[in-house]
Amino acid sequence: MAAEHFDVVIVGAGLSGVGAARHLQTSCPDRTFVIFEGRDSIGGTWDLFRYPGIRSDSDMYTLGYAFKPWREAKAIADGPSILKYIRDAAAEGGVNRHIRFGSKVTRASWSSETAAWTVDVARGGETVTVTCSFIFLCGGYYSYDAGYTPDFPGIEAFEGRVVHPQMWPQDLDYAGKRVVVIGSGATAVTLVPEMAKTAAHVTMLQRSPTYVVSRPAEDKLANTLRRWLPGMIAYNLIRARNVLGGMYFFNLCRTKPAQIRDFMLKPLRERFGGEYVERHFTPRYNPWDQRLCLVPDDDLFDAIDGGRASVITDQIATFTQKGIQLVSGEMLDADIVVTATGLVLEVWNGIELSVDGQKVQAADTLAYKGMLYEGVPNLASSFGYTNASWTLKCDLTCEYVCRILNHMKATGRPIATPVNDDPGIGREPWLDFSSGYVQRAMDKFPKQGTKAPWRLDQNYAKDLMNLRYARLEDGVLRFSRANAPAAKQAA
Repeated sequence: MAAEHFDVVIVGAGLSGVGAARHLQTSCPDRTFVIFEGRDSIGGTWDLFRYPGIRSDSDMYTLGYAFKPWREAKAIADGPSILKYIRDAAAEGGVNRHIRFGSKVTRASWSSETAAWTVDVARGGETVTVTCSFIFLCGGYYSYDAGYTPDFPGIEAFEGRVVHPQMWPQDLDYAGKRVVVIGSGATAVTLVPEMAKTAAHVTMLQRSPTYVVSRPAEDKLANTLRRWLPGMIAYNLIRARNVLGGMYFFNLCRTKPAQIRDFMLKPLRERFGGEYVERHFTPRYNPWDQRLCLVPDDDLFDAIDGGRASVITDQIATFTQKGIQLVSGEMLDADIVVTATGLVLEVWNGIELSVDGQKVQAADTLAYKGMLYEGVPNLASSFGYTNASWTLKCDLTCEYVCRILNHMKATGRPIATPVNDDPGIGREPWLDFSSGYVQRAMDKFPKQGTKAPWRLDQNYAKDLMNLRYARLEDGVLRFSRANAPAAKQAA
């Protein structure tokens, strides 16, 4: 019996996957597609993470889809609201009927003779095989199996409970308990003020500080425009303002880091004093060398001011039965320890790829425009920005994939393969980011090149021009027909 065939296989039914499906329906309505989702529900990150206070650290006017206005009052939205937004987008487009839940793609093999992928899908203890013309990886950038927790000395002796935010136990009762949150990233600064509402006390324990920026949860201008203008017009105006403002601020961080550092730290110094801020809120790196942490409506700072939370900058010597012994000698008593210590990054959604019988090693490939891969035909991945909202890049990626699909159909050349013939292209890490969870995994990821189109620009304006308007046939992305190894065919 012949394997079921689709024009496009989408991997993942989260924010990116649902967006990809909606773009396909609009721009390639004659193409068949299926979404394989390893879990049992829509939503990806926003369904997986259930820790208290979970929210976005990007505004929803840029984290939202280009095609679906955000209509809620809060621009910095909580996790359940974002999950509802994704599920509504899927329901409105009829995407749900294309999703196959409990289906994890494990392997994909390309044949240039048939111009098709053979895709193995683990489902219900069995392996199901389908074929497709194009694979679109939309399963994010980290493993859903477990988060990252360092090997803390003595942790087995701790008599309390240790939890990681990625696998938050719904039965965890922290009311009246002493809580230590290890970490200083977005998850930690979200958890601390939320847990401090009912916990006896919450301590944020960090090895080194992170930049934290306060911002109102509601965007007053956006809410005003939505009252006076049609929804889509208001949404696009605020989206454009936020995109341009974010790009301008990021550029200032790169060109005037000392001034921006002082600008961000000034209100904290006025509130807590210079010595406190120097120790607990002044990072050793420049702004945007790591992602900034958002504090909506001063909630973290209010919790600290109110004595319900505190920050300690130190290192762990060992866990004890009752808590954590620090290198400084201080003892932190704890009933619950939350290890907000990061994610485990995963290449290509954990899928093993081969092209014409040869296994593809991700670390040996160059990324073309941040989404296709050297020598790998008819495969793209949706990977968002590190310095802006995830969905901004994903929307552009979806548009570009649809352009490729339509071009292949129009020209009768069903294979699109990035080919590097330039010996002068140097190789650099996929991401230029100093965060620990990124640095731990970069040796496994594809590389970016030292110049276009292999360079990964974290720049929406450049990507807008390169992905929406630039010509597809640039001499690097080769379009070809079947029956020969794709990378060797003439365009």
